[in-house]
Amino acid sequence: MNDIKETLKKALIKELKLEDVNPQDIEDDAPLFGEGLGLDSLDAIELVVLVQRHFGLSMQDQEEARLAFASVNALSAYIEARLAC
Repeated sequence: MNDIKETLKKALIKELKLEDVNPQDIEDDAPLFGEGLGLDSLDAIELVVLVQRHFGLSMQDQEEARLAFASVNALSAYIEARLAC
């Protein structure tokens, strides 16, 4: 697991207070919302803050966030791309 994915998974668990979830329980391609990890719209706001706090990145708009928050892989790719700029 790369560092960004590991950091993301640990931050998701801690910041969103996901009880009885370990980093290895979160599948990289599973949806973060709905049937995957089961996050909801309030969690989306916390995800924006999480990305800003841990990686220093701000989401530009809702569409950008929606695409980035599709899965751990999508969010990791978003972060890697933004940090590379």
